Amino acid sequence: MKNGLEILRERGFVAQVTYEEELEKAFESGEPITFYTGFDPTADSMHIGHYIPIMAMAHLQKAGHRPIALMGAGTAMIGDPSGKSDMRKMMTVETIDENANCIKKQMAHFLDFDQSKPNGAIMVNNADWLRNLNYMDFLREIGALFSVNRMLAADCYKQRLERGLTFLEFNYMVMQSYDFLQLFRKYGCIMQTGGDDQWSNILSGADLIRRKEQKPAFALTFKLLLTHDGRKMGKTEKGALWLDAGKTSPYDFYQYWRNVDDADVENCLALLTFLPMEEVRRLGALEGSAINEAKRVLAYEVTKLIHGEEEALGARKAAEALFSGAGAAGSAPRVEITPQQFAEDNRVCRLAVLAGLVKSNGEARRTTLYIGDEKVQDVDSRIQEEQLAEGLLLRAGKKKYCLLVLGK
Repeated sequence: MKNGLEILRERGFVAQVTYEEELEKAFESGEPITFYTGFDPTADSMHIGHYIPIMAMAHLQKAGHRPIALMGAGTAMIGDPSGKSDMRKMMTVETIDENANCIKKQMAHFLDFDQSKPNGAIMVNNADWLRNLNYMDFLREIGALFSVNRMLAADCYKQRLERGLTFLEFNYMVMQSYDFLQLFRKYGCIMQTGGDDQWSNILSGADLIRRKEQKPAFALTFKLLLTHDGRKMGKTEKGALWLDAGKTSPYDFYQYWRNVDDADVENCLALLTFLPMEEVRRLGALEGSAINEAKRVLAYEVTKLIHGEEEALGARKAAEALFSGAGAAGSAPRVEITPQQFAEDNRVCRLAVLAGLVKSNGEARRTTLYIGDEKVQDVDSRIQEEQLAEGLLLRAGKKKYCLLVLGK
């Protein structure tokens, strides 16, 4: 059997790692490794960018290791400057804590938190130790071990120096490193993992433990979810691809993966599903129209992991009905409009905008619209109220559609 590190490498997760030979020996020993990944609650839902670290955590847990999911309700009060051209918007403590509670519920869907098991996942919140720090004590114990010159050379700070880096944000790396130290002391955590854009922060935490405790500690980062030509995946017309069904519907989520580029299918199957690598390679090798089989498997498997089997089956049924040209009212995503919205403008073009199928009346005029299977000849034609009694199947182009219903 492959060990946890070998599994991550085979599936394409690993980007960078410190003390590689030493870490390999730790995994080869067969002893459980306690590791952590941090998630700052800057929104009330995780998005697809968080999903890579989560899947890696799940693979490591399945291989017998113990994950710690760290809610960053303390570090979120500062804001990570990594990849940001400007300072993050300051959030209230109440908003941060509410976001953390929402993310905790999502996290429980992916990891096994059964504490009766030796590798049962642990969930902690760094607000527990960061919010009540004594600043002078902290500076004396931790600050003295950080070189400002070295910090300013880190990628997470470099790009901000020209536009301005606040002292508030400058503390982020130190705070995240302190998290690692706390988890090392309390849980025996020896490895921090995360996206490769966090390399500088993660590296500084491992270095802090080695200097402060004179014990092994490791940094391991995962590749970001990119297309074959280097573009970041997970962006849609409506914004981020969220894991919350209220922000990105299971149907839209399914369709995103159903429509990925042929060249990205194998990588997505390896990173985003638990399918055996033999099957991933088989599906990834398909060519021409046969690659659609791989895309259907990818879309179904990822949607099932995020939203559950029932929602995944419903999304697949809706998509297949649409592609086959059949009416899909029974499984279409429902969009409800108010009587006031309907009374103000009941033209097809406006209803398509309200349904989120197009962004504007102008785009509606440039798009082929359908009601059921019938092509709309005049987008300014008006819909009668009785047509919405049981829902109106409205479609834009080949891939976007919904069941439009009139609310009360």
